[in-house]
Amino acid sequence: MGWEGWFTLSVVAVMVYGLARNLAADMVVMGCLVLIMAVSPFAEAKKLPTVNQLVEGFGNNAMLTVAVLFVVVAGLVQTGAMAMITKPIIGQPKTVAAAQARLLFPVMALSTFMNNTPCVAMFMPVVDDICKKYKISPSKLFLPLSYASTFGGCCSQIGTSTNIVVAGLMVKAGMPAPGMFDITWVGLPTALIGMFFLMATSKWLLPDRKPAISLSDDPRQYTVEMIVQAGGPLVGQTIELAGLRHLPGLFLAEIERNGGILPAVGPTERLQANDRVIFVGIVESVVDLQKVRGLLPATDQVFKLNDPRTQRCLIEAVVSDRCPIVGKSIRDGQFRRRYDAAVLAVARSGQRINAKIGDIVLQSGDTLLLEAHQSFEDRNRNSSDFFLVSSVHNSAPPRHDKAWMALLILLTMIVVNLAWSQYFDILTAATLAAGLMIVTKCCTAQEARESLDTEVLVSIGASFGIGKALESSGAAQWLAANLIDAAQSVGGGPWAVLAAVYFATMILTELITNNAAAVLVFPIALAAAKNLDVSSMPFIMSIMVGSSAGYATPTGYQCNLMVMGPGGYRFSDYLRIGIPLDLLYMIVTVALAPLIWPF
Repeated sequence: MGWEGWFTLSVVAVMVYGLARNLAADMVVMGCLVLIMAVSPFAEAKKLPTVNQLVEGFGNNAMLTVAVLFVVVAGLVQTGAMAMITKPIIGQPKTVAAAQARLLFPVMALSTFMNNTPCVAMFMPVVDDICKKYKISPSKLFLPLSYASTFGGCCSQIGTSTNIVVAGLMVKAGMPAPGMFDITWVGLPTALIGMFFLMATSKWLLPDRKPAISLSDDPRQYTVEMIVQAGGPLVGQTIELAGLRHLPGLFLAEIERNGGILPAVGPTERLQANDRVIFVGIVESVVDLQKVRGLLPATDQVFKLNDPRTQRCLIEAVVSDRCPIVGKSIRDGQFRRRYDAAVLAVARSGQRINAKIGDIVLQSGDTLLLEAHQSFEDRNRNSSDFFLVSSVHNSAPPRHDKAWMALLILLTMIVVNLAWSQYFDILTAATLAAGLMIVTKCCTAQEARESLDTEVLVSIGASFGIGKALESSGAAQWLAANLIDAAQSVGGGPWAVLAAVYFATMILTELITNNAAAVLVFPIALAAAKNLDVSSMPFIMSIMVGSSAGYATPTGYQCNLMVMGPGGYRFSDYLRIGIPLDLLYMIVTVALAPLIWPF
């Protein structure tokens, strides 16, 4: 290994240090890639990738797949389809352990037959909702979500692309290709043990990070009226089952039914058609309330606006003392006609306003929650009628009528990828699905753009370039060969060499891409098995598991990077729970593989 390899290893050490200091992941990884790009022209031929090769990661299938899956998920979220799928599965977990059990086992089962990246992308908004609704720290669920998808990926031949790559290497070496569930003999026991380890130790090994400011600390308390849609899914359900109890930052004040008032509504009270349900809470929770299937805004002004609901959002506007309708009711001041916006709720110094929306007499300083066209903010930003105008993030009214269309697109994507994988890989299937989400208006083009998480995408793209440098410089092969040679040189038998093969694969998976790790270690493992005059199958199956099971670093697998921001994780969090999990997987795999495929 020349100076290029040592330089690349030094850059990786800098990257690890930067991540350990909790610096921005995208800036750290991209900065390290730039260092290699600056040195690349001075390296010997092919000892470092060219600049063009280093940036190929930004066009890598895995990174592009993650990008288009964000759009697919946006369509599922904006139509409420994701809630339709997951609500019966997730239920109403009361504890972290219950939430993990209800979430992780379905994810693991799904990722057995589906690439784990879309599994994580699909369930990320679900985890976010669970955390907000049941006041669970996001750091207790997001990383287990990523790990559970990896557990499932190791349980079948199509669960992860690495298994397919290794199968291709076996055929190329003149060996028969493994069957669909050959890897399951090792993958399933390790997955179950890994799941038990996660649920048993996450209480201590995962951080419990929560926002410094509670949702209930927001002084803007809106009184919101919603109508239970006749013939909708909430009719006949209890308050508890409908999910309208214990909402974060929001409480159910009363129900108006047939001219009467039901105060202090109990959890067993059943909803009836056209019930007027009155909530008091903060704007973030009002946004969530607007997206509940079967609830409609009580004011009919929403349905009289000129613009289609797909082009609207929620906007907060503070009424100034120069507003012409101060001192008038919202109805008498003809607010909708004057501003082309419908008032959904009014916040007034934390007071509850006991009046229907149209009867509320506006005062200077009132904060209005409006539904209006997205251009409302630009049109009224400098208006003397309002002190402040600001749109509410991710507040477009849900398109519940498109939910079944979104589900059909998702199902088609999964079936196409599974049944015709030789023609449609996951990138092609996901790209078609993302395009259909936009064409069918399950999400708008603007929502599709906003759904892209640039920090995740930059981190993934740059990490591929660094992995390519480790591979080209010979550093990765040097690490693998020396680890395996050390096991042989001390007189270690097949078990010791097998452990070294797994360990080398695991280390490379944490540093470079999982597929590259498998490709690098595969010929070294075959040579080691030949020298020992033993079967190569235990080594090959260990490579399959080890090259997918990267748990100790955020760069070990793209799913780990995807959950880093939403979970609020630090680099040390991955080490704390990932290293024991890596070693546990290694022990179980090395112990089982020779028993199933004897030396």
